[in-house]
Amino acid sequence: MSSIAVIGAGKWGSALYHALNAKNPCFISSPTPRKMANFIPIEEALKCEYLIFALSSQALHTWLQTHFKNQNAKVLIASKGIEAKTGLFLDEIFKEFLDESQICVLSGPSFAAEVEKHLPTALMINGKNLALCKEFANFFPPFIKTYIDDDVRGAEICGAYKNVLAIASGICDGLKLGNNARASLISRGLIEMHRFGKFFQAKEETFLGLSGAGDLFLTASSVLSRNYRVGLMLAQNKNLQEILQTLGEVAEGVETAFAIEKLAKENQIYTPIVSEVARILEGKSVKNSVEKLLKQSDWI
Repeated sequence: MSSIAVIGAGKWGSALYHALNAKNPCFISSPTPRKMANFIPIEEALKCEYLIFALSSQALHTWLQTHFKNQNAKVLIASKGIEAKTGLFLDEIFKEFLDESQICVLSGPSFAAEVEKHLPTALMINGKNLALCKEFANFFPPFIKTYIDDDVRGAEICGAYKNVLAIASGICDGLKLGNNARASLISRGLIEMHRFGKFFQAKEETFLGLSGAGDLFLTASSVLSRNYRVGLMLAQNKNLQEILQTLGEVAEGVETAFAIEKLAKENQIYTPIVSEVARILEGKSVKNSVEKLLKQSDWI
């Protein structure tokens, strides 16, 4: 029987563990010890054949440099984000330690709270090794329908970008601008995300599928999204530090906004919504940012 371990015991990691454990014996581990069934130390978890990583994207690189040893593990990246300091995508970080044939990426609409309740959803597993994608897909329980593809970069961009757009959507709703405004923002956000992804040669269909539109529509329209809640609180003129303390969880969209902006500037990609979210996170008035976007004829 295959040995499987989830690395990361936050809400998303715990939800994945419960989902996978419904069909296969599964372990869970994290840098911080937890009192939960089948919790094992990191050293033991890393000996498993299949590893599902659900650590914070900004802490991932340093953690791998400190703890990870290549023991021919097969990895599914369930974290979503881009490293702000370097602009590296998460698969690029893992490729410092593993061959790309050992790496897959998980994406799609998946609130942890609903996955933990075994409510149905559909997810994408992307990897250059489609046989490995199928292996990971077979571990998922019947209430999660899985699809596979090889568009690693597209899946990663969608997973990272939608968190920033969810902050923008939360701001929109926090300002009570209405359903029309939110729909306009999300649809133009999808175009912006596609423009960014096209530069990195992502597939067109990825942005219209589960990884792109599916996850974006979910994350940008519900208080179950921590990034959406960040936007709601920014619209109430709360400062970022206060918001993150209130949240008590990692909101990946915060650092990812700066990572996307960094890559956009380096590669001359037009990303007006992400740029304004970054300015708001730095303290710019949300009303001034909204006014600026509305005056730009090509964002809406």
